[in-house]
Amino acid sequence: MNCATANSLAPWTMTVPPHWQVCRLVAVADVVFSNVDKHTVDGELPVRLCNYTDVYKNSRVSSSIEFMQASALPREIKKFQVRKGDVLATKDSEEPNDIAVSALISEDLPNVLCGYHLALIRPKVNRMLGEYLAWVQSSKGMLQQYEARAVGVTRFALSQSAFKEIVVPVPPPDEQRRIAVYLDEVAAKIDYLMGLRRQQIELLKEQRAALIQQAVTRGLKRHAALRESGLPWLGQIARHWELKPVKYAARIRRGKFGHRPRNDPAYYGGQYPFVQTGDVATAKKYITTHTQTLNEKGYGVSAQFPAGTLLMAIAANIGDLAILGFNACVPDSIVGLFPYKGVEVEFLYYQLSCLQSWLHALAPENTQMNLNVDRFSPQKIAVPPHDEQKEICQFIIEMEAQVEATLSTYNRQLELLSEYRATLIYEYVTGQRSVT
Repeated sequence: MNCATANSLAPWTMTVPPHWQVCRLVAVADVVFSNVDKHTVDGELPVRLCNYTDVYKNSRVSSSIEFMQASALPREIKKFQVRKGDVLATKDSEEPNDIAVSALISEDLPNVLCGYHLALIRPKVNRMLGEYLAWVQSSKGMLQQYEARAVGVTRFALSQSAFKEIVVPVPPPDEQRRIAVYLDEVAAKIDYLMGLRRQQIELLKEQRAALIQQAVTRGLKRHAALRESGLPWLGQIARHWELKPVKYAARIRRGKFGHRPRNDPAYYGGQYPFVQTGDVATAKKYITTHTQTLNEKGYGVSAQFPAGTLLMAIAANIGDLAILGFNACVPDSIVGLFPYKGVEVEFLYYQLSCLQSWLHALAPENTQMNLNVDRFSPQKIAVPPHDEQKEICQFIIEMEAQVEATLSTYNRQLELLSEYRATLIYEYVTGQRSVT
């Protein structure tokens, strides 16, 4: 057996129990890279493929997965047919810290082959159990080694030797089995708790959206008199509210960038903030930062909007909205809405935010969706009295603050559970904790 010495990528090797061994992966498992692609070729035998996404999205590979149909030669079938206890791992990725994602073959899968872009790791009999190896592979102690060995610039990859040279902890087989069974149970409980929290997060987001929708179409009074708006995107509205075309609620001005190509570097890199559709899409109500600037030449061919302008994307991310937090240049893929007297910009933001599906329906699909301002401006929205607009906005602001605080708590809990899970796996597979 080829024993390994402790190194900076595997500091745990200094503290493993004395009856454990530390070896390179090649000493306890065989590693092969699959070359079976996704094509079906005449003359080859039909097979099913376990592909990259099947491994990336599942920690356990079973018959519940709908495998891709393909074909392979007899020698490929013999070499890459998966077996129960095999571990498959991704061997390339766009990021080095997202590589060697592994999944255990948890049952026999006749005629299922390991697909292209995957490493097939087959434990050697009496040396390593697949159930334990799967936990070792997913532990941060091993993933750090893989990340350090990944090679690339825009895309990263691992060689077969990189897999084989990974240092792994090897307890006796009976202890491997106990660790695997214990981690299966504990991880399942943690995953269940995390699943519940994720469900609660989604329900809370849905509740927030429903409350905003109700507030900007029916108002805050629970038993207020309603009437049909006659508009499918609004439904019933408060009886005393007014229906107005958007163009009578706000002046609409399209942005501008009168130079092509847009990516000409001669117009960028100056003192003038340049807000684009991506900035609108990522903003949370207000745009407070920018990722691009224009120089004097760029400023001269663009449109300038003041702070407080309601921006709406009419190309790419159609219907995305945000309120501009500073003076900025704006391209023609965005329009600015300047509310008339009696219309609050925040109320307009909230109402239009609830009507994105309607905005998408107004945009014809060509090579790229593009919302024509002439089609959008005559469409009607519901406008309550000015004082009521302010009350509605204040209600939404306070409600969103409460929801955001709860979401922050829930997300922090998810982070802690994930960290706790990762720590447990690492400590048990490296012998820092033992299963009694």
